[in-house]
Amino acid sequence: MEGGGAQYNPRTVEEVFRDFKGRRAGMIKALTTDVEEFYQQCDPEKENLCLYGFPSEQWEVNLPAEEVPPELPEPALGINFARDGMQEKDWLSLVAVHSDAWLLSVAFYFGARFGFDKADRKRLFNMINDLPTIFEVVTGGVAKKQTKEKSLVSNHSSNKSKSNSKVRESQAKHSKASQPKDEEQGLDEEDEDELGETLCGACGENYASDEFWICCDACEKWFHGKCVKITPARAEHIKQYKCPSCSNKRARP
Repeated sequence: MEGGGAQYNPRTVEEVFRDFKGRRAGMIKALTTDVEEFYQQCDPEKENLCLYGFPSEQWEVNLPAEEVPPELPEPALGINFARDGMQEKDWLSLVAVHSDAWLLSVAFYFGARFGFDKADRKRLFNMINDLPTIFEVVTGGVAKKQTKEKSLVSNHSSNKSKSNSKVRESQAKHSKASQPKDEEQGLDEEDEDELGETLCGACGENYASDEFWICCDACEKWFHGKCVKITPARAEHIKQYKCPSCSNKRARP
């Protein structure tokens, strides 16, 4: 398979984790920002199809590898056959679960192949475990945290002037209405803790105060501006923002 790992073999824990993150990012794109294209490619009339993620953060729907045994563990086979027999969100969730399992199998295949010891395997797992699963990203498993955080920011900033309530920047989240000094400091720390748990709906990475974020008014997920190609200047002119996934949704039988 092109990009499937035959020409690139990570040999250290850091390299395997970097490989994992690249493949994961590609599969998240397929199931979120590129979901319309992914849906169309998974035609039930075609043969058994698999969803592949590559270290380059690209994805591909293709037939499984022909060689036996394959160069790498293979992802779930025949994901296209269940497409029209399930609700779209349930089908995407199923693909997401199998994608998580495949990513782990590929990462620990490299670990076994290149002789990772107990400490290396534990370190690799801990690095992987710090990221949300594809299933969590696709199904909004962090939505409650995001909604809570959105409410918190809205409540604490209701008395300050801000040009766009969807735009989250570091100076906006720390300015408060007049409050006692001790209480204001406590709220700042609470905000920081809550915001730090927020994850981008596209790439799944954590919130960082030096990055521009925007919230979808439809699904209420937060996104890095760079992930959805929205700049702060452009956001100023958007009355109601919809993420690519919500914008692409259409009624299906």
